[in-house]
Amino acid sequence: MRLQKNSFAVISLAGVLAGLAGIFVVQAENARVTYKAELSSLNSKTIGSSARGEATFTISGDQLTIHVNAKGVSPNMEHLQHLHGFAKGDRKSECPTTRNDTNGDGIIDIVETEPVAGTTMVPFHDDPISMEMVKDTYPTAGTDGSYSYEKTVSLKALKAAFAVKVPGQRLDLARRVVFLHGVPASTKLPAAVASLDDIPAQVTLPIACGEIKKVRD
Repeated sequence: MRLQKNSFAVISLAGVLAGLAGIFVVQAENARVTYKAELSSLNSKTIGSSARGEATFTISGDQLTIHVNAKGVSPNMEHLQHLHGFAKGDRKSECPTTRNDTNGDGIIDIVETEPVAGTTMVPFHDDPISMEMVKDTYPTAGTDGSYSYEKTVSLKALKAAFAVKVPGQRLDLARRVVFLHGVPASTKLPAAVASLDDIPAQVTLPIACGEIKKVRD
């Protein structure tokens, strides 16, 4: 009889432990993790104001919510915004400074950011998972030179798309930076200001950058 009672006790304890394990798994899946980038101005003399803001990435289960608030950007125009990083190795991206103006034209162009920040990785428009960089659904600033962007996507789907675009790399937000881009087409830029492909330099000109850091889990 005592052996039978002990057996029941062991079974009961095992059931409790299994139940607790299930609870912990559910809690882990539903845990919220937040990453944040404080966006500081770049090329403010060219813009005529200091672009600034904040990008927040909140993960809850399979949901990733991207939220960008920007101020001091050129009003009444669309602004490209992206995640940038290195396609090879595990190097952490950094925001450029005036020392990265290697041609001395007084402007840090998109090509000059690459040695410290890496390349464009994920677009923040209506469909980040598409990985399409050229699209007309980036946020448009209002007359006050500000905008707010928010998009929730499947983290699993984004990671899968990222793996296809950048083979051998993980999304790894804590190693990336966020860039805001764009000044009016009428902005006069030195001929030395470089861009990507055949996109006008005014479109790709970096106007703000922030390094992403994990802030809460």
